[in-house]
Amino acid sequence: MAVITVAPLVPGAFAPPGGTAIPLFTTFVHPSAQQRVASVLASTFLSEGKLVKEFESRLSAELGMVHPAALNSGTSALHLALEVAGVGAGDEVILAPQTFIASAITIVQVGAKAVFADIQYSTGNIDPADIEHRITERTKAIMAVHWGGYPCDLAEIHALAAKHNLVVIEDAAHSPGATYQGQAIGSVSDFTCFSFQAIKHLTTGDGGALCARDPEKAREVFRRRWFGIDRANSPMNEVGEREYDLTDVGYKYHLSDYAAALGLANLEGFAERMGRRRALVQQYKDGLQHVAGITHFERKADRESAHWLFGFHVDNRLQFIRAMRAKGIAASVVHDGIDNNTLFGGKRMELGNQRRFDDTQIHIPLHDDLTTEQVAYIVDAIKQGW
Repeated sequence: MAVITVAPLVPGAFAPPGGTAIPLFTTFVHPSAQQRVASVLASTFLSEGKLVKEFESRLSAELGMVHPAALNSGTSALHLALEVAGVGAGDEVILAPQTFIASAITIVQVGAKAVFADIQYSTGNIDPADIEHRITERTKAIMAVHWGGYPCDLAEIHALAAKHNLVVIEDAAHSPGATYQGQAIGSVSDFTCFSFQAIKHLTTGDGGALCARDPEKAREVFRRRWFGIDRANSPMNEVGEREYDLTDVGYKYHLSDYAAALGLANLEGFAERMGRRRALVQQYKDGLQHVAGITHFERKADRESAHWLFGFHVDNRLQFIRAMRAKGIAASVVHDGIDNNTLFGGKRMELGNQRRFDDTQIHIPLHDDLTTEQVAYIVDAIKQGW
């Protein structure tokens, strides 16, 4: 996903606090990152090593992830989850179109077919009520994408999966730090995939993690992330070669110590940063509670969003975007439904909620550099109309 920038202010436009345009995203880098990364460079040990293991341990201890395997991207996590789940040629995976293309591309990569279910207009997440009639004898998995960091209805999805003997894979690219019914995202489903790409809550430059609840599947994930070789049980022999016997296809998906050093630095104060992000969201909600032309997304009390995005539905969206741009404020859909791509079969017009969502969803700035003064400015700008 590219960083979305704001066009220059139009002449005479009122400048936001600080005098510069307010972007939708920024990249957070902790002050300790420079020292941590410099230490790795000085050691000259840049590949996967002890820092990757430390990063994984802290993901588990601090964010509640179960058996997290650190990988080089969230896309790698999705692909490896499908492989370890046994999804392959001729299989089908049900998912929502409200996501980035990586979710469905990985399904195609393993030879399976992406089958799109409709979304809840009020959340952007897959609608459990639209899943079951799409299940066939070829269906192997349900991929639940937590749009903007807000968890899907996992209890209903798990019930369907249990009834039809399906695997549940969470695309939690937006969701580190989110919870569902008191459980951390990363501990709930068969597989959970995270992204540590540059503008996510927690970045390693680029990277990801894959959590597998079943210990045996987790061992397979760790083995197959590095060519299918079990590093822990493949000692170097006297002539300098590892002793191993490949039994299935593996990949070069492991994270490096160089990237893990950045990730470890950025874990510092993560809970506090999430708390501040939630406070900014509440400021938005309070300020925009009764604004005509805005319909807020639904939020249930049994789950806590990671708040990667702050979005809502808006009337006259293009007019809204232009009005915000004139005041130095970024506004974007981030992604429209991906089912319009020929690779995935072309746009399905029967997905009525997805089509409505495509027409009215909008997101405004939410990131670590955002100040309460800027949020107040954005709220006031919206209240002035569009």
